[in-house]
Parts: sequence; C-alpha cells; structure tokens
Amino acid sequence: MLYNAPLVLSVSQLNRYVKSKLDADENLYNVFLTGEISNFTNHYKTGHFYFTLKDESAQVKAVMFKSNAARVKFQPQDGLRVIVRGRVSLYEAGGSYQVFVDDMQPDGAGALNLAFEQLKEKLEKAGIFDPAHKKAIPRYPQRIGVITSPTGAAIQDILKILGRRYPLAEVIFAPVLVQGEGAPEQMIAALQAFNRKSCADVLILGRGGGSAEDLWAFNDEKLAYAVYASEIPVISAVGHETDFTICDFAADLRAPTPSAAAELAVPDAAEVRANVYALQNRLQRSVSSLLQNRRYAYTALTERGVLQNPSLYFDALRMRTADLYRRFEALQTGLLQKERLRLSENAAKLQSLSPLAVLARGYAVASRADGSVVRSANALQSGETLKLRFADGTASCVVNEIS
Repeated sequence: MLYNAPLVLSVSQLNRYVKSKLDADENLYNVFLTGEISNFTNHYKTGHFYFTLKDESAQVKAVMFKSNAARVKFQPQDGLRVIVRGRVSLYEAGGSYQVFVDDMQPDGAGALNLAFEQLKEKLEKAGIFDPAHKKAIPRYPQRIGVITSPTGAAIQDILKILGRRYPLAEVIFAPVLVQGEGAPEQMIAALQAFNRKSCADVLILGRGGGSAEDLWAFNDEKLAYAVYASEIPVISAVGHETDFTICDFAADLRAPTPSAAAELAVPDAAEVRANVYALQNRLQRSVSSLLQNRRYAYTALTERGVLQNPSLYFDALRMRTADLYRRFEALQTGLLQKERLRLSENAAKLQSLSPLAVLARGYAVASRADGSVVRSANALQSGETLKLRFADGTASCVVNEIS
C-alpha cells in the first residue's frame, strides 16, 4: 500500500498562500467596517496611519497609507468610533491579516464637522481665540485691504458698499483663491504681504456663500495662525450669517456676510457729515454764547465809576497811602517813646551802681602807684605816697600818720 508524501511548506509559502486566498475573495476586497479606534499611531516619517479597530468582543489591525490618510479631514484618535472602507489581506512579514483602509469617516457626526470641532478646540486651548488679543477696528480707516476671489460676487458687494458709505477710503485688493487646493496658502501670503508693507489700516478676508466643502479653506490651521499674527485688524466675512469658520473665531471681528464686513469696516459718510454739522452748530452756539457773556462782562466793567473817572481810583489809592502813613507814623512815635523810657530806666540803674556816684557824695578812693586800691589803714606805711581819686579829679598825697 502506497502513501502520498506530505506537502511541507515554508512559513513564507503558507503566508503567501493564505494571502492569495484572501485577495481572491471578492467579499473581502471592498468591505465596510465599524468599530472603535485604539492604539492609533500617525507615523511622522511615512505619514501612514496604524491602528486597531475593535468592538465589544473582537479586534483587527488596520493600516491606512499616506495617500489615503491625506484625504481624511479630521484627526483620528483613540476611542473614536469610525466607519472604514477597505480590503482585507494578509501582511506576510507579520503573519497576521489586517484591513488596508482606503477611506475613513466618523460614525455619527460628519467628517468635516468633527474636523472643525477638533481644530476649534485645539486652537481655543492655544489662545488663538482669546478676546484679550483682539484689536479694535479703526474708526476712520484711510486704506482698506480686501482679500478675496476676483471673480466672486463678494468683491463687487464690498466695493459697492465701501464706495457708497465712505468714498474717502482707498481700497487695496489682493485677489486669491478662496476654495480648493492652494487657497489657504494664497490667503496666508496676502495677509503677510499686507502686514509686511503696512499698506492697510484694516483687512477684510472672506468670500460669498457655499457648501461646507467650499468654505473649508477658511478652516485651515495655518490660516488661523496667520490671522491671529496679523498686526493689522482683520474682519472675517465668510459665507452667510449661519456659516461659521475657524477664521471667524481667530479674526478681530466676525461679519455675517462680505457686505456686512464692508459696513463694519468704515463709517457712513453721510452720518459722519451730519455729526460734523451738528458739532459745528454746537460749536457756533457755544462760541456765540461765550462772546455774549464776555460782552456783558466788558460792559459791566466799562460802566464802573473807576473806568468812567480814573481819578477815583487814584484818590482811593492816595487815601489808602495816607492812612498807612499815619498808622506808620503813630507806630513809630509809640515805639520811640517806649525805647526812650526803657533807656532812661537802664541809665538810672547804671547810675545807681556807678562808683562815680559814690565819689560824688564826698568819698574818695586811695590807690598806690601800681594802681592797687588801699582797702585798710593797716595796709599803709608812714611816708608812703598815695593817689586819691575824687569824683572830679585826682590828687597825690603822703601818709604822715596812721591812726
């Protein structure tokens, strides 16, 4: 009895065989799967997405190559439920089957809506929408920069309203793409050029209405940063009143439509003119009232007696001067009398204490030749010469006897 020899395969041959079976199954070539993303990785070098798609009881590995990943409008992340479309095949080197994803959509909210909310939350945390950073729109701008499509209705509406409301302002137009590939880059370049040249006082950035896809260029992250970094105030005017874009939140002022942006950018010349006339009338009335008051004051002054008869003024001064002189003279006389009395009192005191006054009463002072005063008879010697001082002169004498 003959037995067939068993077929021995290498691992590579087995994986290749299983892969061929999976690739040949039309049911696995274009499948739709729903599940929750986990272990998500966005490879920074290749741009490929690697993740696991799972439900309550099972999971499968998945990969989305860069060419397909670039079309995803939102940012995949762990815990997000998605619907993917792709093919099921085997990764031979790893020996595991996986889903090669061609398209991905969020399960529930639309992809654009999810991408919008994700970017809005990210930029809000970064402070791009902070009201403290927003600049005031100048009240009377001299130059207005407009960044929009040259073929859309928005530019015509803006120019028409600016020309009607405030023809004094100069309009500088920067034509750009407002949708499709390259639109964000052109708008960024226009913003930077206006700021670099400082050739506008306020900027209007926007376009007319359209679908969410048409307006998507205004949800670009780099464009939001460019609007935030602009030193010139930016008015965002995208779509209709119900349309909101990331630029609306990043701009210094959001206008519901391009026409409304033109109205917000400039004052109404007719209203300004009316205000000027009103201020002019108020000024004229104020000046007239002031002049009238000054006339009344001048008349009151000129009717005073001193201006009618200037001698009255000098008479009053003479009377005041004479009064001051009399007061000074009386004060001077009283002061002199007081000082004379004080001098007499001091002189009397000095006189009472003066030795000369004692001598004037008949006394004399005896002193020796050296000037020393003789204070006692016991200090004298017979034959000694003394000098006697009287009130009216001096005399020399000799001591004959001491008793």
